[in-house]
Amino acid sequence: MLHLQIITPEKTVFDDEVDQVTLPTSTGQITVLPHHVGLVTEVEPGELTFKKHQKETLMAAGFGFAQVGNDNVKVLVDLAAPEEEIEERKIEEAKKKAEEAIKMKHTLSEEEYATAAANLQKALIQLKIKRRHRRV
Repeated sequence: MLHLQIITPEKTVFDDEVDQVTLPTSTGQITVLPHHVGLVTEVEPGELTFKKHQKETLMAAGFGFAQVGNDNVKVLVDLAAPEEEIEERKIEEAKKKAEEAIKMKHTLSEEEYATAAANLQKALIQLKIKRRHRRV
């Protein structure tokens, strides 16, 4: 078993034992099993999944870092949204707002543009997770 902690600036989203965790990293997805070699990696917006007793849980993850130890994984991200907590209408609105901001690139500072692009990326992954689950 692995001890998994998923922490956002607002709260601890998950803190329990799991069998495995799959993370979206800057170099692709990695799956961590017990006794994994230690590492620190960037987490990119994408699907974060973990399994416990054959039950898979899916979350939308934002930007951050993961620290992997022998039998523990600590994920520090700016977004960790379980599928059941994703409000599609609210995320659609955030997506439209980010797209509108990006269209106004010439009036935005680099920081404002980067924020809009990051918000769009996080909205898109949340919508992908919500809609894929609905089709299953």
